[in-house]
Amino acid sequence: MNRTVPLILAVALFMEQMDSTVIATSLPAIAADIGTSPITLKLALTSYFVSLAIFIPVSGWMADRFGAKRVFRIAIGVFVIGSIACAASGSLAEFVGARFLQGMGGAMMTPVGRLVLVRSTPRTQLVSALAWLTVPALIGPLIGPPVGGFITTFFTWHWIFLINVPIGLLGIIVAGRVLPDMPGGAVGRIDWIGFFLAATAAAGIVFGLSVISMPALPPIVGLATLVVGIAAAAAYVRHARRLTHPILDLRLLDNPVPRIAILSGSIFRIGIGAVPFLLPLMFQIGFGLNPFESGLLTFASAFGAIALKFFATTALRFAGFRAVLILAVLAGSVLMAINAFFTPQTPHAVIIVVLVAAGFMRSLFFTSNNALVFAEIDDRQASQATAISSVSQQISIAVGVSVAGMLLEAHHVITGEPTGLAAFSTAFLVVSALAACAVLPILKLSPDAGLTVSGHLRKKPGQDEPPSVV
Repeated sequence: MNRTVPLILAVALFMEQMDSTVIATSLPAIAADIGTSPITLKLALTSYFVSLAIFIPVSGWMADRFGAKRVFRIAIGVFVIGSIACAASGSLAEFVGARFLQGMGGAMMTPVGRLVLVRSTPRTQLVSALAWLTVPALIGPLIGPPVGGFITTFFTWHWIFLINVPIGLLGIIVAGRVLPDMPGGAVGRIDWIGFFLAATAAAGIVFGLSVISMPALPPIVGLATLVVGIAAAAAYVRHARRLTHPILDLRLLDNPVPRIAILSGSIFRIGIGAVPFLLPLMFQIGFGLNPFESGLLTFASAFGAIALKFFATTALRFAGFRAVLILAVLAGSVLMAINAFFTPQTPHAVIIVVLVAAGFMRSLFFTSNNALVFAEIDDRQASQATAISSVSQQISIAVGVSVAGMLLEAHHVITGEPTGLAAFSTAFLVVSALAACAVLPILKLSPDAGLTVSGHLRKKPGQDEPPSVV
């Protein structure tokens, strides 16, 4: 397998992962500087996810119309400009707007990069290619927390966003020389009505959930926005079923394999999306650590995630998608729940072991789940599968951040106590229970699902040796 293409595409994932982990670690410092609270500042996190969810649906159309390579390079440039705007922000509104601009770049950057990989990789090599795609991307969470914590503690938080500038410029140059040319061509007209409905649905649901838990705005504002988002989602479903080429073709979900993969991935990501928000805040607010010390602890999970990349292919070949995903969901949820029992007296070695194991299981799930989305579809459906799965991923992560904020705020309102360890413990237990629900759709998955991709061979009755998978 040619590893150059996935490694180059991983530049996009590296910047996104680096950015999200740096911001999570630096939330208290940023909030103090721009005059707001860390929990309110989660609006900046959700605005990025809202932007992704709004613009990801057009990523497939843009790649088909203007060429995947060109769109990918332009998207990196937009992300870099957004990073510079974040560094220059001096208020909550400016910071939220800059993060939204970053999301516009990320909406094209990662899905189009994944589309290039899927279209240029044989199905039998897809798991390995996706593993190589995410190895460099996981370096972001590895170095993001300690680097972000170090800069925030000893310099100023503004500089954490400028890290993306040299990385992005290098990515634009190298992608132009290395990525295969996939020229655009004539495509159908874009479904503007569907785009508006999908954008309204994504923005309304994610923003509504955020505002409901936000002390800075009346809850009725969030509730009204949430209702509008749900109504737009229902309208889009009816609209998409009537069109031959909707912007997000929900007929893809008639196939049970991608449907189960996307549904289970969405549920699990709600829990996972809450962890990068809760963990740094717990270490800083609950444990009294500074951003650098917090970062040195939270980066441990990336070790497990990176180690898994060299194990995922073997695990899937041995057990198949269904068994591997069930194990990853249950073990990952239990490890997430253990965070609820951490205290300032818990030895850091114990915390690190738990976080490394959690990173291992999280990565096992996502590598397997992402491959399963494409396991039983053809290349013509890859663009739609990429868009639908990417939208669901970002909305789920944003919902996870929103749910985490709601749980912390609810604990404060009910008890009247300031946010402390008890609030974080409750939040971790709730989100881990939500993540565990991802096992329910997986139980309906056929044990033989995705055999061509996983290489898992099950012996059939009367068959001495199963046929080999190339």
